[in-house]
Amino acid sequence: MIKVSETAKKKVIELMQEDGYNPSTDFVRVGVKSGGCSGLSYDLKFDKENQEGDKVFVDNEVKIIVDKKSFLYLIGTTLEYSGGLNGTGFVFNNPNANRTCGCGESFSL
Repeated sequence: MIKVSETAKKKVIELMQEDGYNPSTDFVRVGVKSGGCSGLSYDLKFDKENQEGDKVFVDNEVKIIVDKKSFLYLIGTTLEYSGGLNGTGFVFNNPNANRTCGCGESFSL
């Protein structure tokens, strides 16, 4: 399962509405792809429908979909949002990551 912090929930809802998505019916698609300084990077986007094989989660009123392959890398991850002086954006707290890069956008197992 993927969890969503309260601050991430508020930002997700705000951004979904700005982009014309409905937070009560549409999804946040979270994935993992090759790349980044640590070997794997996170992919985050909005989606209106889930695909065959997707895992669907609801946490903190946010609907999340993850493709089957990415799910194995993301089990137990918490999506958070940071708006501090050190940078603004979504942060993935992934207990499966052995190493992350300084920007927090890529990781390795």
